[in-house]
Amino acid sequence: MTAPVQGGGGHETLAAKERIEELRREVQRIYIGSGRALDMMMVSLLARGHVLLEGVPGVAKTTLVKAFATALGCSARRIQFTPDLLPADITGTYVLSPRDGTFSLRAGPIFANVVLADEINRAPAKTQSALLEAMQERQVTIEGDRFELPLPFLVLATQNPIDLEGTYPLPEAQIDRFLVRVPMGYPSAREESQMLRTHGVEAPAVRAVLNPQDVISLQNICSRVHVDDDLHDYAVAITSYTRSHPKVALGASPRATLGLVQAAKAHALLAARGYVVPEDVRAVAPSVLGHRLVLVADVEPDARVRDQIVEEALQKVGYRRGFRAV
Repeated sequence: MTAPVQGGGGHETLAAKERIEELRREVQRIYIGSGRALDMMMVSLLARGHVLLEGVPGVAKTTLVKAFATALGCSARRIQFTPDLLPADITGTYVLSPRDGTFSLRAGPIFANVVLADEINRAPAKTQSALLEAMQERQVTIEGDRFELPLPFLVLATQNPIDLEGTYPLPEAQIDRFLVRVPMGYPSAREESQMLRTHGVEAPAVRAVLNPQDVISLQNICSRVHVDDDLHDYAVAITSYTRSHPKVALGASPRATLGLVQAAKAHALLAARGYVVPEDVRAVAPSVLGHRLVLVADVEPDARVRDQIVEEALQKVGYRRGFRAV
């Protein structure tokens, strides 16, 4: 493993880029498919956000997130969401010790650096809501007691957007907590052939290339990426466009605008830049904004329609660099 990420300025950014590329190479030894999904997961990690992966069964959603979690060198837990799952099954609960008559906390799987919420839309809203506080505040409340979650903390949720029988749509409040939505389609013929060669006999093992402190250091570097005021205005203009679109009942929230800027900073860091350019905002906008839009009643609730609205916003909202007196 290379030296921990440290330093300042350009050297800091280049060091971060090296570690990020090391993480990418390790995950791609296991996951064979579109690089867009992995890029958006790294963007969300750097920006301290959460990821919603959408795709039909068998397109390696779970394989990707398990390889990603292992390569981070962080603690990871998997929660298989089912209709009978209870909130306490996620957060944990107090249990009575018969020997001494006292209660002790039995921590749930939410107490991990990386939480894989598999098929999150299989559980009812009451259980899904158990994640809300954890995703937003990085804490959980059990029987009135507050517990901090370990840092870094990342939720990687998967859902099947096709098979809707026996599922519960995620409420808007929870959808808004996911920084990015990543659709995962079928691999190309070449990628699928490579997958057969890689996993045909025995799947390669993933090794940890980072540790929790490395991840926190990368997140701190990302938070220091510079954003001009003009780009803040550009991000606000894009999200404001979605709020006035005739096909949209509820547009992107201010939380979405904040997420758009944070994701753009992470995208800049992936390119080894210590500053954001308009292309960074445009690159992450579809993944950050599309899933947050609530369409009007007479428009079919299709992810493609939401993506088209975001693309329309990017085409019609221009970026103008302001001039300031020196």
